[in-house]
Amino acid sequence: MILINLLPHREAKRRQRKQAFFIGLGVSFAVGAALVGLWYALVSSQTAAQRERNDQLKSEIQRLEAQIKDIATLRQEIEGLKARQRSVENLQADRNTPVYLLDELVRQTPEGVYLTAIKQAGAVVTVSGVAQSNERVSELLRNTSYNSAWLERPELVEIKAANVTSASREQRRLFEFQMRVQLKRPQAPVAAVAASGAVPAAGAPVTAKGP
Repeated sequence: MILINLLPHREAKRRQRKQAFFIGLGVSFAVGAALVGLWYALVSSQTAAQRERNDQLKSEIQRLEAQIKDIATLRQEIEGLKARQRSVENLQADRNTPVYLLDELVRQTPEGVYLTAIKQAGAVVTVSGVAQSNERVSELLRNTSYNSAWLERPELVEIKAANVTSASREQRRLFEFQMRVQLKRPQAPVAAVAASGAVPAAGAPVTAKGP
């Protein structure tokens, strides 16, 4: 038997293709929407994680800023304590300066030099005395210039010859001199004094050295 299809088969195939196209389009749209949803969820998760990290960083920054302020305050307090300590040390050193000065002059005065007067005005010390010769005075200047931890920049103000009568009524030719010297504070005054031996008591006279 021969069957003859009298239906419009071209229209049916066209409808099938259109239907398949719309189905594929719908599937593609659904897949695209799902991908977009996943991408949005991932981005939202990363954004939330980044916000959380930013909040943690802000919290840490605030904590560090507070610590920095505390450190700055501590540094100011430490500098203030150091300044007060230096003031106390300077006052202590200034209180003992006359003792150190007398001891230093005794140590630096060579044989044959007698000190008759010592006057201090601030950091300038004026020393008067008599010596057996000019060389003795020069030696005193060298000692106070190079060998002293407390004295520096000696300057000879005046030197002149003078005849002095001793206790035995003997005429002796000596040299009267006057010098100025700068008083300095060494880095370790206690060590400097300890190296010189015993320190004379405050108010004790300077012992002149004889020949």
